[in-house]
Amino acid sequence: MIFDVGVAMTWLLFIALFPITFFWVRRAWRILIKKNYSEVATKKGLPPANPHKWAPFVGLLNLACGSMTAWIIVSILMGLYPYDTWSAMAGLTIWGKIIADLIIRFQAHPITFGKKKAVALD
Repeated sequence: MIFDVGVAMTWLLFIALFPITFFWVRRAWRILIKKNYSEVATKKGLPPANPHKWAPFVGLLNLACGSMTAWIIVSILMGLYPYDTWSAMAGLTIWGKIIADLIIRFQAHPITFGKKKAVALD
């Protein structure tokens, strides 16, 4: 095997799957088991007005994607899939998670057009 850019990118993708899996599964644990809704559909660091409504969607998305990346890691180590297959699976999982998170965030924080109403302070 000759070390070139392709080999470096392959190893980078494989090594990056470990922390990605850890963070996604940990986030699913925090949302689904510990009922910590501070990480649910955040926009600019703030959760939506009703995070408990979006918690099942975000939690299951993180659990599904974390499980998929864990399976990809196991399959790579066992040699079940060739490079083209596991790299495609990993890429689709990562991009699908990013896009699904954006969709959930846009639904949880709807865009309001027009003038912003001032909040009355008591």
